[in-house]
Amino acid sequence: MDTVLTPPTPQTLAKQFKEVRDLSLEICEPLQPEDFVVQPVVDVSPPKWHLAHTTWFFEVFLLNKFLPGYKLFNKDYPFLFNSYYENEGERWIRSERGALSRPAVNEIKAYRAYVDEHMEKLLQEPLTPEQTHIFEIGLNHEQQHQELLVYDIKHILGINPLFPVYKEKVKPRYQPNLSSKWLTVEEGVYKMGYAGQQFHFDNEEGEHQVFLHAYEIQDRLITNGEFMEFINAGAYQDFNLWLMEGHEWVKKENIRAPFYWMKEGKEWYHFTLSGKERVNPEEPVTHISFYEADAFAKWKGMRLPTEQEWEVACRMYSPQIPEEANLMDCRNFRTMPRKGNNPQFYGDVWEWTNSSYLPYPYYKKVEGALGEYNGKFMVNQMVLRGGSFATMKNHIRPSYRNFFHPNLRWHFTGFRLAQHI
Repeated sequence: MDTVLTPPTPQTLAKQFKEVRDLSLEICEPLQPEDFVVQPVVDVSPPKWHLAHTTWFFEVFLLNKFLPGYKLFNKDYPFLFNSYYENEGERWIRSERGALSRPAVNEIKAYRAYVDEHMEKLLQEPLTPEQTHIFEIGLNHEQQHQELLVYDIKHILGINPLFPVYKEKVKPRYQPNLSSKWLTVEEGVYKMGYAGQQFHFDNEEGEHQVFLHAYEIQDRLITNGEFMEFINAGAYQDFNLWLMEGHEWVKKENIRAPFYWMKEGKEWYHFTLSGKERVNPEEPVTHISFYEADAFAKWKGMRLPTEQEWEVACRMYSPQIPEEANLMDCRNFRTMPRKGNNPQFYGDVWEWTNSSYLPYPYYKKVEGALGEYNGKFMVNQMVLRGGSFATMKNHIRPSYRNFFHPNLRWHFTGFRLAQHI
């Protein structure tokens, strides 16, 4: 049972706020001005929009409601930078965010500075429980957008034929561990879901019991080398391995390899945030759709773990995040070969599970705009677990539920295998 938490001091909150806000600017620091407005596909938002939207969140949900005398930085910004909160009024269409050449990048940075200055004033006094909750959502919301920023920056640079370098390649100074073991979980009733007092999202709230048949789950992620074997076996052309929607997607989009992969002669190359390079067979495979992960599992005569199986195994075999986990804190900005002997449950890539994104038994949608944060997306999406190299360590936990549509591949996604015993 959690102990009663002491409310954080205004100084602590101000420090947390600055650290999170600074990281967004740090992620954008290598970009050129022209990069900030590009939107190659509807799923990608221009970096400038991310910087503004995360600022809009604090302005609308905290400053405008709780700081006496606060004046909006610009009356048009709530329309331009609202994402999907119907309760907050009209908004600019998502697919046209790239058309916003104005306001300019320097104006967006001025907007951030203005809101940050007023947030400092708000944080001079202790926040109420309601304000603290919204503040914590705002910090975690910005961390989610920081990860989206890295996805989107890679997509923006990756469609450029010059393959620009975002960050020079980091070479691992350790011997990779490519051994693969099976972690056993016996049949039984297990608890899952969040049940503490620390911050968590509403979609993971409510500890509840699940019955699981005995199973084994792989202790590491599938690698590029293993996925090359899948490609070389002609598995993309074998309709017997694919879900119907997945096979139709493969044919329609002419999918033959993970996103960003390209073949030159007999060698596979891919675009990374370090530019174009030869695919390293020792790194975890990424930019994989759910359809591809599911087909690979069938090809191996196995399956993907459910989110229940993933969380129970994670809590059992890796309850704490190991030091070697490849998360945003490392600033590697890429997948890395497995390090050490600990089970690999955190970082590198988000892991597809074989579970639809649905509400937990005790899920309750809150009233108002913040009730739109997760609940409205609980349809036609699959759950991912574990975090990626763009996830901050203080943002991830065993119960964290990410979710995306099964065909999407621009985010950092991979998988592991499971099987019944």
